Amino acid sequence: MTDLNQPLGGNTMPRFGGPATMMRLPAQHTAAGLDACFIGVPLDIGTSNRPGTRLGPRQIRDESRMLRPYNMATGAAPFDSLQVADLGDVAINTFDLKKSVGIIADHYRAVLAHDVIPLTLGGDHTITWPILRAIAEKHGPVALIHVDAYADTNADMFGEKVAHGCPFRRAHEEGLLIDDKVFQIGLRGTGYAPADFDWGRARGWSVIPAEACWHRSLTPLMAQIRDRIGDAPVYLTFDIDSLDPALAPGTGTAEIGGLTIQQGMEIVRGCAGLNLVGCDLVEVSPPYDMAGNTAVAGAGLLFEMLCALPGVARTGQGATSDIAF
Repeated sequence: MTDLNQPLGGNTMPRFGGPATMMRLPAQHTAAGLDACFIGVPLDIGTSNRPGTRLGPRQIRDESRMLRPYNMATGAAPFDSLQVADLGDVAINTFDLKKSVGIIADHYRAVLAHDVIPLTLGGDHTITWPILRAIAEKHGPVALIHVDAYADTNADMFGEKVAHGCPFRRAHEEGLLIDDKVFQIGLRGTGYAPADFDWGRARGWSVIPAEACWHRSLTPLMAQIRDRIGDAPVYLTFDIDSLDPALAPGTGTAEIGGLTIQQGMEIVRGCAGLNLVGCDLVEVSPPYDMAGNTAVAGAGLLFEMLCALPGVARTGQGATSDIAF
């Protein structure tokens, strides 16, 4: 274990000091020698309402300084199992969204030339499409667990086919997804037509609206999803606006009636055992949450994603109570 990177501990360096990396991990310029890596994509020019997600990766990293290396609930010990580092940010073209899509895809192609699993800090949801391009080139079409308030399957937005409301229609059109293994969780809100959420259903996707999740544990749902995905390669994309805005206000397109943070954690923890080949956490917009709570949630969920990756050892029994209740 001594040759594996470890987060900088709070008893070694005060939490407000140290490197500005995810969990204060070492930084690298390439993915050589890594099993997993954190990458920021500071993009918000695909956003249709409130901007600010360009600042998301930086604040997620800042709030990640409180995270410790062991998951006390699940027993996961990712830093005893995997070599992990922070690869910094993709140098997107902040004046050209279409060029940025190409830049992101090329960046991930270079990362995935190594046998590494990327964990991405967004950035608006446009970024998932070019990432999936690179992922599918390496692994073939993938199963998809898409946690979001919105389906993001618009044909276009203002006549443009590249936007944060379009990535999964583009991914489908390019054959990047295994259609009978696509799951959209948390969709809700108002629509322009009664069938707004049915585009994916017509292609074999499974839609689990937010209302179906209210007042329920999502652990049984994830057991069903694992059974249906099997050993296929799977990508997890988690839009922070899937959470109720009372819990995560720092996002550009907030919708009431969303998931709880606990349900978000159940979804991510429920991915353990799947052949995860990549994950992202998108749409954190710090200007709309002065307390930073949305970035705290984002950082914690990214750590849970790391803990769910293949090859992560589990120590102990996880969370137990000394009193039965």
